[in-house]
Amino acid sequence: MKLDAIDKELLTLLQQNSKQTNKQLSQQLNLSVTAIFERIKKLERNDVIKQYVALLDKKKVDLGFTVFCHVKLTKHEQKSIANFETEIEQLSEVLECFHVSGDYDYLLKVAVKDMDHFRTFMVKKLTSLEEIGSTQSSITIKEVKNNTAVIL
Repeated sequence: MKLDAIDKELLTLLQQNSKQTNKQLSQQLNLSVTAIFERIKKLERNDVIKQYVALLDKKKVDLGFTVFCHVKLTKHEQKSIANFETEIEQLSEVLECFHVSGDYDYLLKVAVKDMDHFRTFMVKKLTSLEEIGSTQSSITIKEVKNNTAVIL
């Protein structure tokens, strides 16, 4: 789907606040409410807009300890990769998982309460997966930037 300048501006506004009404968006973009509604529906149908979410303050929900964990698999067969990815999707502590190039196979972003919670997660959940050969973890000191908006 080809995005025009109005689509891009609409997406930017929705990323800033997806709870805006179509009327508010129409006023900002100088379009009718119907035109805004139709554009949003088209963006949703074409999976440009995948979903609407509430972004939480992880500290306020007691998950303010963020760890990045590199994972190396024991085997790189399709079945092992598929099994690992299926298992990772079930772990609530894993916020993001990327298949990456380099010395490790995957990079995980993990949110837990504290170091004890992370240790429990590693011992009882992550390293108990049979596909994992090794891991290396980096504990965050400070979150410098965290932006969910895609700049268009």
